[in-house]
Amino acid sequence: MNQNFARLAFAFLLAFPTAATGHSDDFPADHVQRVVTKGIQAGKCPGAVVAIGFDGQTIYQDAFGNRQVEPTKVPMIEDTIFDLASLTKPIATATSVMILADQGKLSIEDPVSQYLPDFASHDKESVTIRHLLLHTSGLIPDNGMSDYKGTHAESIENLMNQKLRSPPGTRFRYSDVGFMVLGELVEQVSGKPLNEFAKQNIFEPLKMTDTGFRSIGQNDERCATTQQREGHWMRGEVHDPRCYALGGVAGHAGLFSTAEDLSKLANVLLNSGKNEDVSLFSQSTFDAMITGVEVPSASRDQIQLRSLGWDKQSGYSSNRGKSMSESAFGHGGFTGTAIWIDPELKLYVIFLSNRVHPNGKGSVNSLAGEIGTIAADWATQELRTSKTP
Repeated sequence: MNQNFARLAFAFLLAFPTAATGHSDDFPADHVQRVVTKGIQAGKCPGAVVAIGFDGQTIYQDAFGNRQVEPTKVPMIEDTIFDLASLTKPIATATSVMILADQGKLSIEDPVSQYLPDFASHDKESVTIRHLLLHTSGLIPDNGMSDYKGTHAESIENLMNQKLRSPPGTRFRYSDVGFMVLGELVEQVSGKPLNEFAKQNIFEPLKMTDTGFRSIGQNDERCATTQQREGHWMRGEVHDPRCYALGGVAGHAGLFSTAEDLSKLANVLLNSGKNEDVSLFSQSTFDAMITGVEVPSASRDQIQLRSLGWDKQSGYSSNRGKSMSESAFGHGGFTGTAIWIDPELKLYVIFLSNRVHPNGKGSVNSLAGEIGTIAADWATQELRTSKTP
């Protein structure tokens, strides 16, 4: 009887986690818990960690479900390390590019071939760094895996040799290839590989101790499990096949982190890239990074807004809270991750899951967006109340 009771109690705790430290007294934590628990029960993901911050404080952080269900179940915990997938693009790559711009080592208006001469092939001389950051370069989303069968140098040569599918600046086409090129650009300009530059200029200064790219074959029990590769479960090994082929470091994927570390970054970005000890870049560079730019879409009736490395309001924004302000910027990742930062509402929302585990069939964008809407509605009311005499 006691054993049955213990099992029931443990199951209850997994489904309805206890409140984390730092909850705001009036934040609708129970609403978030219901939404996430329902999503897990519907098979959208095996587990998740949610962190929400307001006005410089983490007001909500909880872990739900499991970080692994096959071959054995392992409960999700708040300091679980996640494969961030495409969150690598804004957090590591675009931020590194903007830091280099702030240092005067490049201009985002410069042609990419000014720094990477091999990129100029196939009439790509007019593609600028801005085009790559906005996904308007004309490059394809992904090149074939056959391009990665040779040495690392040959893979990069194949990357630089890609042809354009449309003239630069004429169409928004979300491109991993473009950000892989940006990763190479960071290395060429700084003299350091992307992983080292980002570590020294972003993660170490912000004390993001669990954030970074990981070596191939590195199995870490703190990491959320994704899928199987060649007969083994990926746990601390990058899920993206092109990043994996490049050794775990690329401009479009490969970054791992925790909710706590991303909260540190989010708070700094809510304060224009600064805190008491660190300034990632100047106010003007920060403003340039997050200002919305209308990008041309395939449909003339559809207006899409992106910023330099970040999403604003586009076809990829289903993980954005519907009531977030126009100042909000964010991004999602294929493995089931999302981060949105809203300076006007003094709000950030982080949703981390391994929705691809175990079979790649999970789906969390709408779930993350629903949580963002709950948080934005609450933050809007908080700000309204604080202004009331």
